[in-house]
Amino acid sequence: QVQLVESGGGLVQAGGSLRLSCAASGSIFSINAMGWYRQAPGKQRELVAVITSGGSTNYADSVKGRFTISRDNAKNTVYLQMNSLNPEDPAVYSCAAEVAVAGTTRRYWGPGTQVTVSS
Repeated sequence: QVQLVESGGGLVQAGGSLRLSCAASGSIFSINAMGWYRQAPGKQRELVAVITSGGSTNYADSVKGRFTISRDNAKNTVYLQMNSLNPEDPAVYSCAAEVAVAGTTRRYWGPGTQVTVSS
C-alpha cells in the first residue's frame, strides 16, 4: 500500500503565501511524476503543477510566476510554494504521484488540504 498525506493548507490573506507538502510512504519502488491538483466548489478538478522525477516542471497558466513545485526524491515528498495568493486560488489541493509498485505503475492520491484566501 502507498499513502500520500498533504499538509500546509490553511487560511491566508490575499497576497500572502503558503507552502504545501505531500509525503508518500509505503511499498514504493520509485516515483515518477508528482503533481498538485485543486478543486473549488462547483468546479472540476484542475492540474496546478507537475514535476517529473528528473525535475522538469509544468504549470497551469493561472499559477505561472506565482507557484513553484519542487520535490525531494530522497524523502518521496513534493512541495508547492504558493505566492501572491488571490481570491481565485481557494480550493482543496490534492497531490498525486505515479508510483511504481511490484512491477506496475499506479496513480495514488492524497486526501487533500483546504486552502482559503481572505480578501
